[in-house]
Amino acid sequence: MRGQGAVRAAYRLLPACSALAAAVLLAGCQDPRDTPVGNAGATTARSTGHGAQFLAVGACSSFGTASVTEVPCASERAAARVVARYDGTAADGPLCPPLTDFVLHIGAQRPAGDADGDEDLGAIPPGYACMRDLEPPHPGDPGAGGGPRTIPGDCVRDAGGGRVRETPCDGSGPRAPQYEVTTAVTDRSACPASTVLYVQLGGREPVGCARRL
Repeated sequence: MRGQGAVRAAYRLLPACSALAAAVLLAGCQDPRDTPVGNAGATTARSTGHGAQFLAVGACSSFGTASVTEVPCASERAAARVVARYDGTAADGPLCPPLTDFVLHIGAQRPAGDADGDEDLGAIPPGYACMRDLEPPHPGDPGAGGGPRTIPGDCVRDAGGGRVRETPCDGSGPRAPQYEVTTAVTDRSACPASTVLYVQLGGREPVGCARRL
């Protein structure tokens, strides 16, 4: 990733003690924890060079670590493409697509010269854009160790306090991976017998079944 400051997904350990095979029970049980782990930094987007809708699906953003602008996708400054766009905040809105590399947070912005603070047709509401880098590496790919979501094929490590954090499956991160999310299911009872850890994923299949590496 080229410094866009991806927002890491938050995870927590879920108890591995209900309706599981004996092999899972022998691995030990985890107490549930409700404290998420995340990256406090966030990249923001500034409304310059936008079209009819700022950072609409298919539009491209520039490079940046603190702020970015919309640029033509054929431009040398283009770094990533919008794969989904939502109003509101990422914490309350829909999840980004699984292969999203990072999220751009878009603050409410008014057109230049709008001094009275009234609603204006040119105003940009707060929202967020789900981004995919135009060139590899793609931190949102399975096993790559990044992106705003955890998906099957990703690996995690113990972050302490009953929490886990995503890390590259190939061991290239600062900490070695300990578990691999093998599948996503609607309920823990659907996890395979090899499951030793549950990871909260969100979405339609909110439970990640992880095996020990």
